[in-house]
Amino acid sequence: MKRRDFIKTAGLLAGVAAPAVWSARAYAASKPVSIKFDSYISETAGPSRLDEWFLQQLEQRSNGQVKVRRYWSQSLNKVGEHLSAVRDGTSEMSLISPGYYQAQLPVTRGLEWYFRMQRADALQLVCRDVYEQFEPLRTEWEQRYRSKVMYWTNWYYAPLVTREPIRSVEDIRGKRIRGYGVANDVIQRLGGTAVPMAAPEVYTALERGVLDGVYGFDFITAVAYKLHEIAPHFTDIGDGPHGPSATIINQRTWQSFPDPVKAICDDIVAEIYAGKYNEIFDAAARQYVKTALAEGAKFSSLSDEEKARARQLVQPAQVQSWVERVAKPAGIDGEGMQALIGQAIAKYDPQGKLLRFDELAAQA
Repeated sequence: MKRRDFIKTAGLLAGVAAPAVWSARAYAASKPVSIKFDSYISETAGPSRLDEWFLQQLEQRSNGQVKVRRYWSQSLNKVGEHLSAVRDGTSEMSLISPGYYQAQLPVTRGLEWYFRMQRADALQLVCRDVYEQFEPLRTEWEQRYRSKVMYWTNWYYAPLVTREPIRSVEDIRGKRIRGYGVANDVIQRLGGTAVPMAAPEVYTALERGVLDGVYGFDFITAVAYKLHEIAPHFTDIGDGPHGPSATIINQRTWQSFPDPVKAICDDIVAEIYAGKYNEIFDAAARQYVKTALAEGAKFSSLSDEEKARARQLVQPAQVQSWVERVAKPAGIDGEGMQALIGQAIAKYDPQGKLLRFDELAAQA
C-alpha cells in the first residue's frame, strides 16, 4: 500500500476510532517540544480555523508535551516575510499563501488558477496529489525553502464583492477592483481594472469610492472585514475555489520531532484530508452567510451562459501564460505539471462536496 493511501485510510478510520495520543512511556522518554506558529492573518480567518484545529489537536494528543506559541495577524513577521522566516527558522511553522510569493515560488504558481474546477475540498486533494507526483514542486519547498508542507489548504471561494449588482461580464468592464495574486489576472481578462492594495486598506477604499469592488477576498474574510457594509453584492462568477495555500514547517524542526510527535502529526493531517477541512469550512461559511444576510448582503450567481463566457476569457489563456512566461524560462515542465493537475481535477472535482456561499444562502 502506498504511503498516501495508507494515510488516507487511517484518516477514514479516525472517524470510528479514538485518535491516537502520546503514550505515557513516550511522554516520559521525550523532551518537551515547543514551536512557534506564525500567521499573517487573524485567528478568525478561514484557513486559521483549520490551522488552529491542527495545533489544538497536536497539543492535546501529545498530552501537552507539545506546546505551540501562536502569533496571529503579523504579530511576529509581516506579510511577505513568512516564507523566508520558516526557511531560516525565525518561525517554525506558518501558513503560506503563494500569491504573496509569486517570484519565490514559480512552480507553486502552477497550482493557482481559476475557472478549472468547482469545489474547494477537491482543490485541497488536487494540490496534495500533485505535490506527491511532481518532483520540482516538492524540491521548491523542501530544498529551496527547507520546509515540509504539513498540509495543503485554500481560501474557500472568493465572491466578486461589489457596490453595484453584477449580472453579466459587461457589468465588470471598467470597474476598479482590488485583487490578489492570479485574481488580478482574472480581473484584467474580464475587462476590469485590477488595483493592488493591502487588505486592511480595502474597506476605506470602498467607502471613499476608490474601489468599485473587491476580488480575491474569500467569502469568510470578506464578511469578517465587513465589506458588505459598503459593497453588499456578493456574486459567484463561476471561477471555482480560491487561493491554494500550504501550512508548512521548517525541515530541521520537523526532523527534530520525536517519532511519536511525527506520528500524531500524520494522523491529524490524514483526518484533515479525510473530511475535517470540509467540516470546518462548511461550519464557518454557514455562520458567515447568516451574518451577511442579517446585515443586508445580497447573494447572486451569474447565469450559466455568462459563466461560460467568463471562463472562455480566462482559460486556457491563464494557464498557458504561466507555462510560457514562468515555467519555460525557469526550466519547469509546465505542460507535464498541468497534465497531472488535469488528471487530479478529473478524479476529485466530481466528488467535491463543499458548498459555495451562494448555494448556502439559497438554503437559508
